[in-house]
Amino acid sequence: MSDTPTPPTLLYKQVHDAVFERIISGELGPGAMLPSEMELAAAYKVSQGTARKALSELEQSGVVERIQGRGTFVATTTPEKEHFHFFRLRSSDRAPAIPNKGLSSIIRREATADEKKHLKMDTDDVFEINRTRAIDNEPVCHEVCLVEAAKFSGLMDRDPLPNSLYPLYQRAYGQRIIQADENLKAVPATSPVAKLLGIKKNTPILEVERFAIGISGAPVEYRITYFIADKYHYNIVLK
Repeated sequence: MSDTPTPPTLLYKQVHDAVFERIISGELGPGAMLPSEMELAAAYKVSQGTARKALSELEQSGVVERIQGRGTFVATTTPEKEHFHFFRLRSSDRAPAIPNKGLSSIIRREATADEKKHLKMDTDDVFEINRTRAIDNEPVCHEVCLVEAAKFSGLMDRDPLPNSLYPLYQRAYGQRIIQADENLKAVPATSPVAKLLGIKKNTPILEVERFAIGISGAPVEYRITYFIADKYHYNIVLK
């Protein structure tokens, strides 16, 4: 065995990965309190500063939340957080626009080759969730959400689904969304989408393709949403 000391950068990464694995495995579930910096330092035989850096990295990635005076906890998804972070429509004064869940349906079907690729699936079936959402009783978007059926057993039995899907994914299936990668483009409304949104065919609308990424780094949901963009802004924050 080499006597060469492990560089500090690798030490903090080792602590980070060890704690992360406990979260991924479910040993530390949503809302669970993590050991303190001092306890982590003792458990992994590192300095308290190294333990602090590991926790800071976990916090920056959204995996944990540090609450002043209380400690560090595995982050949870709430309906309020989900709306603010993942529903991006804003009114002209930049206030969040909160939709109702509107009309929805769920079917189970065979995934296409592209859908399997998007979700990195080894199985064949997906649940397809269709929802038309409204603000002040006016349709603002229609979304088609796909999840791997094998990971969401019994999802159809939960219909009608709640307004906020991501808290359900976490609470019922242990699938926490920490990141959404999106592609946006303007498209003409097709006849089916136009009918659902109450607009004319070929009206320009915003198409948003989303890959919702879970805590493990793997995609959990693939979603296409069509937005009417004449009354609301699609807000993006760059950091």
